[in-house]
Amino acid sequence: MQKKSIILAAFAAFALSACLESDTERAVAGAGAGLVAAELLGTDRTGTVLAGAAAGVFCDDVGVCRPVRR
Repeated sequence: MQKKSIILAAFAAFALSACLESDTERAVAGAGAGLVAAELLGTDRTGTVLAGAAAGVFCDDVGVCRPVRR
């Protein structure tokens, strides 16, 4: 179940973070997505929140999401 929650948190972080500009904003969105995933799946909150935050921070670095340029 923990693996599913991490995958769900990463997916939600990638989906949300494309419209955010800074690593901090993406980390917060990823952490929030991780918390929601942990609550829905009944898994460890801390690990899933950390995975979501990390996914949010690094998604633009690996080319999955790109911040909006104005």
